Amino acid sequence: MKFSDLLRLSINNLKRRKLRTFLTVLGVIIGTASIVVMVSLGIGQAELQTESIESYASLTTIDVWQGGMFGDGSSEEQKYITDEVLESFEHIPHVTGTSPVLRTNVIAKQGVYEANLQLMGVSREYLEQIDVGEGSIPLDEKNLEFLYGNSVIRDFSNSKTGEGYYTNYEDPDVDLMGKPVFIIFDTSAYYQSQAPQSQDMSQDSGQPKVKPPKKYIVPTAGLVKGSPDDWGQYSYSTYCNVEALKSKLKSIYRKEPIPGQPTDKKGKALNYFVYDNAAVYVDDMDNVKSVQDAIAAMGYQANSNMEWVEQNKKTMQIQQAVLGGIGAVSLLVAAIGIANTMMMSIYERTKEIGVMKVLGCDMGNIRDMFLIESGCIGLMGGTAGIGISYGVSFIINKLYIRNQMMNGYIMPGMDGPGNISRIPLWLILTALVFAVIIGMLAGFFPSRRAMKLSPLSAIRNE
Repeated sequence: MKFSDLLRLSINNLKRRKLRTFLTVLGVIIGTASIVVMVSLGIGQAELQTESIESYASLTTIDVWQGGMFGDGSSEEQKYITDEVLESFEHIPHVTGTSPVLRTNVIAKQGVYEANLQLMGVSREYLEQIDVGEGSIPLDEKNLEFLYGNSVIRDFSNSKTGEGYYTNYEDPDVDLMGKPVFIIFDTSAYYQSQAPQSQDMSQDSGQPKVKPPKKYIVPTAGLVKGSPDDWGQYSYSTYCNVEALKSKLKSIYRKEPIPGQPTDKKGKALNYFVYDNAAVYVDDMDNVKSVQDAIAAMGYQANSNMEWVEQNKKTMQIQQAVLGGIGAVSLLVAAIGIANTMMMSIYERTKEIGVMKVLGCDMGNIRDMFLIESGCIGLMGGTAGIGISYGVSFIINKLYIRNQMMNGYIMPGMDGPGNISRIPLWLILTALVFAVIIGMLAGFFPSRRAMKLSPLSAIRNE
């Protein structure tokens, strides 16, 4: 008997018992929809976590910090990060580039407002990762320019009254792009010159007063994209080209030790810069772990956001397994319903099976007929269940976004964090194939019983 004949015969048998077929298919629909929705929630939560991490930090960047024993503070006992060390990092397989990070604290003044800012000197490659909202990134390696984080303006406060954003929750009247900003690099000298007690002591001791340090006008290259309310990796720091910063610090301090830089045993400044940390760029997320291990083997501290992602994946995999298991229970119940339907069909069609055997019908054809019937039930239920799961997923996402808006996480008109229920193509195909296989497995044992029926007993059956 041809497959087309078996298929037509199986479909006609299902049509003859419409109510029973519908109820059996309904069980598969519920089971399939349950699995798809449950797993889609696990997938959505995992992807939302990854996207959240990726929104404020790169997943292919490794942050490297100094290593070694600090001992008495001598440079020989510490694993400093220097230009030579950065060059050695670039020879590690899968590393596409590096960026030094030179940090220093400065005081910025504009009118009556002033702020303590963390200044970060970084490479061009580092700067090119920052989304600029106004202006441009500071690429000039000779002339110092600043790129301010979008929330830096809230670090300014009124130097006379002490009021700032965090006292009255109003943004200070500071224009970083339109008005000049004065920068003080020698913060220690500035505070000593401002402190009344230090001036009194200098008069008593006969020592000269501490003179206020020189102020420098540093042009603003640009502002990081976003409003002061937007939070991101680059929101609260001020960035500049590291080569321009090194040149500026050398011209300010000359042969004197630069604050934050280590010195030799005699207390003299080193003839090279030591960076606070470095960023190492990797070609692919899958290679981050191996590069991170290689850097750690060199004696440096290395960490990346992939550690959080891997930990998150393990947690989400367990969660997906639990959610999928809950949905699978519904499909298991549906499988029992399919087996029951097939067994009832055999009892009702015993004489028909006997006639087929007497006419010489192959035993395999009888088995295949029942397997096709159960497979069709799984296919119809799986297809309808997938359609329903899309509808349920749509409702869940709408409710999730509405909840986010009610709690103030997103504002009307803004892009939301994304859907919490996500149904990828592979999940659809897997669920459909799974439903068909479950249906055929449920019909396997009833089909075996049909094969074993005695032809004569089956014909005599009433």
